[in-house]
Amino acid sequence: MLAAIEAAEQSVRLEMYIFTAGEPGDLFRSALAAAAGRRVRVEVLVDGFGSLSLPQDYWRAVRVAGGEVRVFNPLSLDRFVIRDHRKMLLIDERVAFVGGFNIAPEYVGDGVTRGWYDFGLELHGPAAAALGASFAVLFEHHAFVHPRLGRWRHTALRRALRSHQREQVLAIGPGLGRNVFHRRLLQDLDRARNVEIVAAYFVPGLRLRRALRQVVRRGGTVQLLLAGRSDVPLVQRAGRAFFGGLLRAGVGIDEYQPQILHAKLAIVDDVVFVGSANLDVRSLEINYEVMVRLEDRRLADEGRALVATARQHAVAVRQLRSGFVQRVRELWARFLLTGVDPWLARRQLRRLV
Repeated sequence: MLAAIEAAEQSVRLEMYIFTAGEPGDLFRSALAAAAGRRVRVEVLVDGFGSLSLPQDYWRAVRVAGGEVRVFNPLSLDRFVIRDHRKMLLIDERVAFVGGFNIAPEYVGDGVTRGWYDFGLELHGPAAAALGASFAVLFEHHAFVHPRLGRWRHTALRRALRSHQREQVLAIGPGLGRNVFHRRLLQDLDRARNVEIVAAYFVPGLRLRRALRQVVRRGGTVQLLLAGRSDVPLVQRAGRAFFGGLLRAGVGIDEYQPQILHAKLAIVDDVVFVGSANLDVRSLEINYEVMVRLEDRRLADEGRALVATARQHAVAVRQLRSGFVQRVRELWARFLLTGVDPWLARRQLRRLV
């Protein structure tokens, strides 16, 4: 990514949920400032909550060099739930990097001996331009403030994001209607035979659980690689509430052990989904997210090879015997994440639409 920024000739667009000072963030800041200094158009969008720790003057060098840095939805009590969880780097409208990783010290390492385990994908071609158009929409609407004309302005944002969706680029967010990533994933699962899913936060809804079980009933295989160590224990606890039914249906579940697993990857036969969205309510209903869907057998095989390597560091979940107290904790976590969080988001979004 740093090499791509240094080679940029026309534009650099960076969108990150979490951007933290230190390693490697400071290297990215220097590369962005240098690009702006050689008259490359530099645009940076970071989330107001995810990147809250940045000092006020952190981006001064980038701005002085001519770059533009914006904060999406600066913290406000009446809309703090809705976040830009997307992560991508776009170079000259020709090259794109997408994945689950943020730019922060915890991502430095190999994911085994040090640093969180995550995946990223480098794209060339039309998908990069489509991602750039999607970036431009949120960059323009970064303030997320909707005064008297709030209904019209938020409707414009929704229409603009929808208009830049393509077969490969799936932009999702609150109030955008039926989730296009979730819909395409379910459609692909309807005829799937071989499914590999890597998910940092896995709190599946009824339709997804049913689709996974149906794959196994048709004689196919479903393998889940989930986080054995999580930075959000509440989500992990809620997800484990669904393990029993999936295991009984024949779904394989492994939990990655050495480091925190933060990846978001689904391989359905020859189709690969990669991007920022988790398989939980927050990603599918509340956050702004972007996923890329690619139908490519070679890429799917490469993805499966990566997952197989990661699985060597995982432990299989064979059977769950949760005690009463543990079960209550799982159900309570599930209620908070699938009930309270979406309700609060809908309430805040209702003021905007």
